[in-house]
Amino acid sequence: MSAPTRLAALALVARQEIALAVRSRWTAIFAAVFALLAVGVAASGYILSGGSGFEDFARTSVSLVQLVVLVVPLAALVMGVLAVAPERGTAELLFSQPIGRGVVLLGQLAGLFVALSAAELIGFGAAGLVVFLNAGEEGAGAYFLLVLGAILLTAVFLAIAALVGAGAVGRKRVRALALALVVWFAATVLVDVAALGIATLLRSTAASRLLVASVVLNPASAIRVGSLLAVQGTAAFGAASLALLRLTGGPVGAALLLGASVLAWIVLPVAAAIRRLGHIDL
Repeated sequence: MSAPTRLAALALVARQEIALAVRSRWTAIFAAVFALLAVGVAASGYILSGGSGFEDFARTSVSLVQLVVLVVPLAALVMGVLAVAPERGTAELLFSQPIGRGVVLLGQLAGLFVALSAAELIGFGAAGLVVFLNAGEEGAGAYFLLVLGAILLTAVFLAIAALVGAGAVGRKRVRALALALVVWFAATVLVDVAALGIATLLRSTAASRLLVASVVLNPASAIRVGSLLAVQGTAAFGAASLALLRLTGGPVGAALLLGASVLAWIVLPVAAAIRRLGHIDL
């Protein structure tokens, strides 16, 4: 199959996946819930500190980082596994088409990435509009960087979902969904808690290396720390952020290291998923 033909087939699969996602109630629910949570976080920041009114964009961005790191990977993993690992009848029909399985997988991921990113942009847009109307445009650049981080996080966990779901194509998806939830919990909660707990038992140098490794090797931590550094610069608070800045010599080195980590977490799982999918007998 020629390259133009593969691209045309990929685009066709992507458009089909976008259409399915738009018709899915889960995409609409995700967009609505994400928007409500974002607006709620923006409104509650000053209330929790004894004030009133809405936070500006910079404060809202910092407050939203943890919400993004928790919600976006969960949506990407669950919806990604459901899309990549259809039931047997659907899988047989889909992969009986005269195009490669890798092209089908890439098209599915591209379509779902567009759909989820659009849902997130709706949520961010609604929250951003409310913040702008109540607090002005100060810190809008930081808010944009957070949006970019959320989109990268979507790409990373869709890639991981592809790897998890590739082994469940044409089979029961319950085990794949359960594994996706385990991956989500480990990436968003367990790795950080374990790293901090172990770091308290080590000497300073070893503890710093452990914290940096936990950030670089964990995509959720990489996006969270990268977003905080992008928004707050060297004033970003946290043991992992400080250790990363010391090791890399500043924000530029940290950004390069985190960028390489995120890129690897997108490319390698997709490549492994394509390879795995090629060995599945339907």
